[in-house]
Amino acid sequence: MNSYLLFKSLHLIAVISWMAGLLYLPRIFVYHSEATHDSQRTVFKVMERKLYNYIMMPAMLLSWLFGLLLVHNLGFSVFLELWMQLKTTLVIILTFYHFLLGKYLGEFALENNSKSSKFFRIINEIPTIILIVVIFLVVFKPL
Repeated sequence: MNSYLLFKSLHLIAVISWMAGLLYLPRIFVYHSEATHDSQRTVFKVMERKLYNYIMMPAMLLSWLFGLLLVHNLGFSVFLELWMQLKTTLVIILTFYHFLLGKYLGEFALENNSKSSKFFRIINEIPTIILIVVIFLVVFKPL
């Protein structure tokens, strides 16, 4: 079996799972910040924690693992190409965004959220924009 195609397939599966979480968790934060009953907030806390810990964190780690295996398979000289430098920078930004969501999750867990639902609606667009740019970089390999 071709290891490059295997790693590429596993990388894509992990990235799709990670992106689903990066797009869904802020949406849960929107609803959580608008919740008016303790029972609603309790349900959102459970949903947020499970999504972050059981889906997003493993998906992020596997995305990085299979991405690095792809780079190893291709050769590290691929980092000499500007499209790969830009993609890597954007993935690092997504990783920081991931951990920022983890910080907000902790604040919600402690009933210490100070952000509005509008704030979470706005930051929810960040991974979408990055995803679009990364896809075009990878497919067209400009520059």
